[in-house]
Amino acid sequence: MILLTGENLNIEEMRSILFQNEKIELDKNALIRVQNSREAVERIVKEGRTVYGINTGFGKFSDVSINEEDVRALQLHLIRSHACGIGEPFEERVSRAMVVLRLNALLKGFSGIRVDVLERLAYMVNHSIHPVIPSQGSLGASGDLAPLSHLALVLVGEGFVWRDGQHIAASDLWTEHAIEPLVLEAKEGLALINGTQAMTAQGVVNWLEAETLAYQSEWIAAMTMEALHGITDAFHPAVHKARGYVEQVDVAKRMLVWLEGSQLVTVQGQKRVQDAYSLRCIPQIHGASWQVLGYVKEKLEIEMNAATDNPLIFEDGEVIISGGNFHGQPIAFAMDFLKIAVAELANVSERRIERLVNPYLNEGLPPFLSPQPGLQSGAMILQYAAASLVSENKTLAHPASVDSIPSSANQEDHVSMGTIGARHAGTIIQNARRVLAIETFCALQGTEYRGKEKMSPSLQDKWKEYRTFTPSIDEDRIFSIDIERISAYLQKETGFTTYLN
Repeated sequence: MILLTGENLNIEEMRSILFQNEKIELDKNALIRVQNSREAVERIVKEGRTVYGINTGFGKFSDVSINEEDVRALQLHLIRSHACGIGEPFEERVSRAMVVLRLNALLKGFSGIRVDVLERLAYMVNHSIHPVIPSQGSLGASGDLAPLSHLALVLVGEGFVWRDGQHIAASDLWTEHAIEPLVLEAKEGLALINGTQAMTAQGVVNWLEAETLAYQSEWIAAMTMEALHGITDAFHPAVHKARGYVEQVDVAKRMLVWLEGSQLVTVQGQKRVQDAYSLRCIPQIHGASWQVLGYVKEKLEIEMNAATDNPLIFEDGEVIISGGNFHGQPIAFAMDFLKIAVAELANVSERRIERLVNPYLNEGLPPFLSPQPGLQSGAMILQYAAASLVSENKTLAHPASVDSIPSSANQEDHVSMGTIGARHAGTIIQNARRVLAIETFCALQGTEYRGKEKMSPSLQDKWKEYRTFTPSIDEDRIFSIDIERISAYLQKETGFTTYLN
């Protein structure tokens, strides 16, 4: 059970909630803050004070006052009108993350929302009720309005939820649970949708998958080192301490651990003096991506515990400020940075694939790892596929955050496009995983030719594990099946701490 306080939710707790369906509970002290904030909103409505988002219109309509008897209708109109997301839905795990993160932000007690609404959100998490949320349509300021509106629709008995990979009406879901949909009160609609939780939810899932992929890329590269008789001197601790990057030092250390006991790797001068960069510079290249992962994690964990709606209520309602915490620029930058870091893991992997299949570079392995070169093409086109994926990644890695289009009659004249960046980062991660799956497939074959009994004990274990579902190349076959199997297997490890120190 994960306790949500609005203050200290972290990435590892999100891993448990998202990948192991860990349940949540709400901190009692946080609920007191929420109740105090709600009472402030009710006083404002009762006193007839004009405050943005409570009894006014939204965006460019902020100067339109709303009568007390219309504040409920205002919230419902807001949710319905803003629920204009389009395209394929976010994957269900991202939807779950969105509910958790919006709930955690509201627990901070600055939003003026009722405890009842938060308890309903917690019920959704603990009963795996996940809204169907279209993935396109957000500018990343004022927050993720369209995606979060689809989340809020479920609370009022509209929209759709996931069930066994299909979509069912939220109204039917609440009937099954014998629970009435909520009726939103003053400010609650705005509190639910004015935040960065779509980009942050996708960002959290991205980070968890990217972290696992970064660890996996190391043992995969180590297996390639064995297949190519790579030189381990390049991983000597002194080399990396001399430069000073902790992440680089750590990658070199882990590479030596993976290769410990191997009879296939070599030392300087044994076969050649030095390796190509894609082998020799693994700690420098992968280590730089780890630096980015550290930066992104820091920003995500701040945003996961941030109050990102508008206006915010302070000092028991005496101070209400319209600000801009909904602006997604920090996460937009983080996602764009993550795109580059993961794209590079794929870029260097593709170069190692080329070395495994190219008869002029693969140290005597069969051309294209073919069992009958010429008659059978072997892994020739696998390198083509990897090259295609890394090229696509280079296009997707263009920063979304450099773009901005004004909206709401120029009231919202600069936006972050952070949700686009997060979505593209997710696609890059999928592509990179498939590239690394191709390298895995080729490295399995290469080490088999060299003699798997000469591999390091830890990599022998990996070889045996992956050979249970991807057999050797004894004849050309539809290799896309193998790559998808390996990619799916790699992805499944995201939910566990297999590679964590």
